[in-house]
Amino acid sequence: MLDPVAAWLETARIGIIGLGYVGLPLAVEFGKSFPVTGFDISERRIESLRKGLDHTLETSREELQSAEHLTYTTSSVDLEDCNVMIVAVPTPIDKLKRPDLTDLLSACRVAGSVLKPGDLVIFESTVYPGCTEEDCVPVLEAVSGLKLNEDFHVGYSPERVNPGDREHRLTDVVKVTSGSNAEALARVDALYGAIVTAGTFPTESIKVAEAAKVIENTQRDLNIALVNELAIIFNRMGIDTQSVLEAAGTKWNFLHFRPGLVGGHCIGVDPYYLTHKAESIGYRPEIILAGRRLNDGMGRYCASQLIQAMSRKGIPLKDSRVLLMGFAFKENCPDTRNTLVTDLYWALKEYGCEVDVHDPVVSAEDVLAHTGIVLIDQPSAGAYDATVLAVGHDVFRQLGSAKIRKFGRSKHVFFDLKHLFDRADSDLRL
Repeated sequence: MLDPVAAWLETARIGIIGLGYVGLPLAVEFGKSFPVTGFDISERRIESLRKGLDHTLETSREELQSAEHLTYTTSSVDLEDCNVMIVAVPTPIDKLKRPDLTDLLSACRVAGSVLKPGDLVIFESTVYPGCTEEDCVPVLEAVSGLKLNEDFHVGYSPERVNPGDREHRLTDVVKVTSGSNAEALARVDALYGAIVTAGTFPTESIKVAEAAKVIENTQRDLNIALVNELAIIFNRMGIDTQSVLEAAGTKWNFLHFRPGLVGGHCIGVDPYYLTHKAESIGYRPEIILAGRRLNDGMGRYCASQLIQAMSRKGIPLKDSRVLLMGFAFKENCPDTRNTLVTDLYWALKEYGCEVDVHDPVVSAEDVLAHTGIVLIDQPSAGAYDATVLAVGHDVFRQLGSAKIRKFGRSKHVFFDLKHLFDRADSDLRL
């Protein structure tokens, strides 16, 4: 005879709210074994998925086809038959670097509109500790007229997606789970345990799971901020930062981080969720915000380094042409959210440079719509006074430093910001 959780699992009908970098891989994996309805407000997104196309490149056509129990919709009515709903929508920050819960609370209203007694709602979106119970649950209760832990349950299982990473996939990474009570936790844990081969890690409360997620990226942000500051110091001393890191890295417990531009929807955003919550309870974070300030300023710093290098070579800034190679926030990924290449671009424009941007991995149409920056299809040979390798796409690595240098004029600066090539192949490194 099946235990109650196993029996419940056999009846699970899952709705995924939000089909982006997080929601779609979930929908696909669950859709191999469970009835799944994937919901997104973007008709363009749904049409593409129905054609077997995922513009995020997180799932292939074959993977989409393997989810034989998955259907797509833009109508919340189609979620009415689901008894489990997983919310996987973006949680960005606003212009003042405060948490923007607009999409999250909208998703709660969608879930609340179809919520029934006995249902389970799981949140995957990155939030500050307390957000699920203090911000999301009241919306679910208000819209549905139901009460938490009397009529329905909630859980929190933070996403651990690493865009562009083909080695650490959803099923290969341990899944942290939590629930609003013991029954909810048992169900959440069993549900993810059915698809995540790496196993699950049940936590004692939703707040613990929320906090665990938000510090993952905060820790990484601070480590990168440290090496960015070291790079600034070593550059002033005339020491190659990469050489220092390689030497220090011979010790077994040295942490291997590299300097660079910290963008994207996670590392450059999540720390502000934690600091927002800290400030709301009367504590002003020092170290976390200092790291954020330093990393947020790296785009302008890189621009100043390039300008100095051009001046040392006697290259006039007026009417100079600069090529930026890469616009995504990280290598081999089409995601451009919060990319600091924009800061580098505008800083160079302020210096009076004409700037071209080339990135064959991202959508030029989306970049234009969101930033007003026009991407070029192909750089011209011998046309640039400086070339900046801003993103380490494999396609650039395969092109090689010699061919990249051919984009430059006879006298030019090649700034290998990503340390993609040997030190001798570039004029400037971070």
